[in-house]
Amino acid sequence: MKVSRLCFGTMSFGGDADEQTSAAMFNRCREAGINFFDCADIYQKGRAEEILGSLLTTCRDEVVLTSKVFAPMSDDINDRGLSRRHIMLAVENSLRRLKTDRLDLYFCHMFDPATDIEETLHAMDDLVRQGKILHPAVSNWAAWQIERALGISARRRLARFECIQPMYNLAKRQAEVEILPMAACESIGVIPYSPLGGGLLTGKYGVNRRPEIGRIVQNDSYRLRYADPACYETAERFAAHAEGLGIHPATLAVAWVMNHPAVTAPIIGARNLEQLEPSLAAAELEMTPDQRAEISALSPEPPLPTDRAEEKHAAMW
Repeated sequence: MKVSRLCFGTMSFGGDADEQTSAAMFNRCREAGINFFDCADIYQKGRAEEILGSLLTTCRDEVVLTSKVFAPMSDDINDRGLSRRHIMLAVENSLRRLKTDRLDLYFCHMFDPATDIEETLHAMDDLVRQGKILHPAVSNWAAWQIERALGISARRRLARFECIQPMYNLAKRQAEVEILPMAACESIGVIPYSPLGGGLLTGKYGVNRRPEIGRIVQNDSYRLRYADPACYETAERFAAHAEGLGIHPATLAVAWVMNHPAVTAPIIGARNLEQLEPSLAAAELEMTPDQRAEISALSPEPPLPTDRAEEKHAAMW
């Protein structure tokens, strides 16, 4: 499958963005050449899928479409997780809401410690054989969990995970340690979410600066995610660097993620058209290795996967 350089994430549909605003952003993305749209059943408990499904009725075959399964959709104890039972029921509900007969990518949204990985993989393989999904995919799993799944899929001849969706931005670079090298080695597509760090890297945040409205100041999970003071130091240095280049921070932040060699397409999102435009502009921004290195130096480099720090220097051998 060929996809655009950017993927549009529809988490705001039916929430921060009403139906009219959602349609305006969808149409703007299509005008900009985006053919890749990411969704999940948990986004507004299915409302985002319903809105996206209505927008796709005239262009479904031109679009690469995703959704996800895992999160609790009701108080029912079985209406969650990655059990075979939940996957089989959840995919039918997603297909109905999205008004389509198949998903191009179907993501396991989180790791489910209560369900054996093999049960999940067999269920996903059955959905591929039934034509309801084209490829299984995975989000928010550790590298060892993904590799274990790939090994089971190879041994059992099951459809394997063909795409991963990790968090990745200048303030959160853990994916560089094992997840992105693993994806490159295994030839797996990578569509990172949160390239703007929940708004952290848009120029609105600094060591002593916070906006009145924003995901980090209004949402507890985002506040905890970026609680480390180092995140705001990075944001401040990055905003100053973007200003010196005369580039909107959001454009530069998305382009930095997009420039990693293992990345297929960053997932951008927005509440409205005004927020969307700088992220769209990243598709036109070319970045040299030296420019990427300058930006990377603005945040702490993540540690190596082992404690042998000397291995960073190839000359030691």
